[in-house]
Amino acid sequence: MRLLLINILIVLGPFLNVQAQDYTEVKAKFEHNLHKPVNIQKLGDGHYFIDFGKAYFGTISLKPNASQKDSVVFHLAEQLSTEHTVNRKPKGTIRYQRVMLPNLNKGDATDLILPKVIGNTKPEAIALPESFGVIMPFRYCEIENLKIPIDDLIIHQKVVHYKFNDEASYFTSSDTILNQIWDICKHTIKATSFAGYYVDGDRERIPYEADAYINQLSHYAFDNEYSLARRTNEYFISTPTWPTEWILHTAKMFYYDYLYTGDTESISKFYNKLKDKTLIELAREDGLITTDNEKLNKELMTQLGFENRKKIRDIVDWPMSERDGYEMKAINTVVNAFYFENLIMMSRIAEALDKKEDVLFFKEKANQVKVLINDKLFDKSTGLYIDGENSSHSSLHANMFPLAFGIVPEARKEAVITFIKSKGMACSVYAAQYLLEGLYKSNEAEYAKQLITATDHDRTWWNMIKTGSTMTLEAWDIKYKPNLDWNHAWGTAPGNIITRDLWGIKPITPGFEMAEIYPQLDNLSFSEIKAPTIKGPITAKFKKIDDHNSEYEIELPKSMNGQFRIPSGNWKSIKHNGVVIHKKTKLKLSEGRNTITLKK
Repeated sequence: MRLLLINILIVLGPFLNVQAQDYTEVKAKFEHNLHKPVNIQKLGDGHYFIDFGKAYFGTISLKPNASQKDSVVFHLAEQLSTEHTVNRKPKGTIRYQRVMLPNLNKGDATDLILPKVIGNTKPEAIALPESFGVIMPFRYCEIENLKIPIDDLIIHQKVVHYKFNDEASYFTSSDTILNQIWDICKHTIKATSFAGYYVDGDRERIPYEADAYINQLSHYAFDNEYSLARRTNEYFISTPTWPTEWILHTAKMFYYDYLYTGDTESISKFYNKLKDKTLIELAREDGLITTDNEKLNKELMTQLGFENRKKIRDIVDWPMSERDGYEMKAINTVVNAFYFENLIMMSRIAEALDKKEDVLFFKEKANQVKVLINDKLFDKSTGLYIDGENSSHSSLHANMFPLAFGIVPEARKEAVITFIKSKGMACSVYAAQYLLEGLYKSNEAEYAKQLITATDHDRTWWNMIKTGSTMTLEAWDIKYKPNLDWNHAWGTAPGNIITRDLWGIKPITPGFEMAEIYPQLDNLSFSEIKAPTIKGPITAKFKKIDDHNSEYEIELPKSMNGQFRIPSGNWKSIKHNGVVIHKKTKLKLSEGRNTITLKK
């Protein structure tokens, strides 16, 4: 038995990215569950339609209470073609599989053995443990040629996902569309954790840094489980992907791991690698970076974690059709905005590790880059940022990323925000994360919420729900990305935005020693939220009593202090726990319940 366990550990070690002695702990964090059907419809003689309610990664588990000597056919799918018929020829990489069992034996528990998909089992894909078998995302099942009574067939959706506490978070509000978008985002984070890493859905099952960043923030909004994010972050140290901006997400992800957990182990262990991944080596003399640089040689590529790749290249957004006509230049505005953000992240990481000289170095570099972006990548005649050096075009992306990263000076914000609002959702579901972040940071909550809850066009989260998916899509619609999948966690931006920006619940200090709550609830008449933290949940309630009076109840867990930023408004009266507060924009919160009442 011991020898068998050692052999299993050797096989699974590369998948788990942990040493053999850690395997038992990691394995314990996977959950295998059996879900009953929520609806069974008889379509004809021996022909049944089954709906399990939500798509998960898994297979079908059967236990017949009667035998059938003839074959039975099963059709598993994510999508329907009619109300009670699965789509057997879906477009893109929306999943469908046909499986036939030669017979059913009374009392024999059986799992359907699914065929492998070449696209997500390539060497670069995350390999699943053999014990999982082949799994696929599906919600529906059709059965044909079933000759025993359906009541004699115990059938379950057998699912696998990483440890997830459904009770760790909740959100509700007076906006039913917003509530449904929260729900689809939460389910996506749970269901797509099947690989033990943050992967880009089922199409490739490969971790990508930009996908993982959104996945990480959304996971933090729904559960206080941090090992999956950390394992994924550390995977990228030696297994980066090709886009310039994706590499520039690495330091951000490590910083947020530290900010949410207070644990310096990971940032300390990989500090020098994180410095490399700022791409500071690609800076030209004036301080801006470019991948069109002779310094980007084999030695530097190896230093960045690449074994065979010769170059990296700028991406701006993906697919390319989502770039809003972006003019790709050697000195790229989006790339350099990310570079500035990396320098800020590294200054904070250096501060956490008490590296005083590096703190000063990164802050000075960041200030230098900020000045250069505002000088060389800005068109004074239009009041807008251009796509790159010597560009004559201003895209949504060239303006929303500087806004999100705090590069835009106050005097320029009005023109930049007006331009951004004129563009609508002219970006991908990935870039929408930064569009919404920038809007909330600029007190544009009304417009931001309009984008999240819009229902009148297809570049919306509502469109994802309307298509019939129970997980967020890889793109707004199949017409924008013909090979999209229906299980992509980088589409969950609203999941973390609702917690972090609409409700404004964020850690001010590492490990949530101090939390900030800055609600920008727009026109909601009520809302409740439970936000998980490493110290325990923060719960918050809001109700609009009438046109003049509003009330907030904020409850902090033990050993946590907080800060409540008073929402903008012409408040005649502000009370904190019944005490009148004069001329303050921030209130100090203590552990336990805090009540804030605002009167216009």
